[in-house]
Amino acid sequence: MSSSDLTGRLRVLAVVCVFAVLAGCNVRPLYGSLGPAAPAQEELAAIEIAPSESRSEQVLRNALIFAFQRGGQAAPVRYRLKFISNLTKSSVAVEELSDVPAAYLVQMTTSFSLSDIETGRTLLTGSSFANASYDFSNQRFANQRAAKEAEDRAAKVIAEDIQVRIAAYFADSRS
Repeated sequence: MSSSDLTGRLRVLAVVCVFAVLAGCNVRPLYGSLGPAAPAQEELAAIEIAPSESRSEQVLRNALIFAFQRGGQAAPVRYRLKFISNLTKSSVAVEELSDVPAAYLVQMTTSFSLSDIETGRTLLTGSSFANASYDFSNQRFANQRAAKEAEDRAAKVIAEDIQVRIAAYFADSRS
């Protein structure tokens, strides 16, 4: 038996092993569709989101509504999503000679709970956080606007995280 025969057999064996490992994998799109509807999209569209209590929570709620319904019609409500957010601001840099903050960090932490409306059973709970920074200047309006935009960025990051976690939950529960 020559070394080229042995190399050829090892290659065939390696290919067979790779296909055997890949045969156990289940690959399917989370949001895309293989058939009549996306695996998780129907479930996401059926989520009612609790009202918000602050401006940053409203930004989060709006981002979630758009993400769940994809700009279309809402499905009949089967699930309820509640969340509580905490927003803090802290200075992260100080100008040398004036002791005035040069930059701030906005930290937003949100705890959420997804429940089935019919049974009242909690399906998924979790917590998500995001940080966003902004520069501080000597213009008051610019500082207020920069702070609001940092809050919006943090809320949108959290909305994406919550959406992915809930979509993964529904996709996993269907399989």
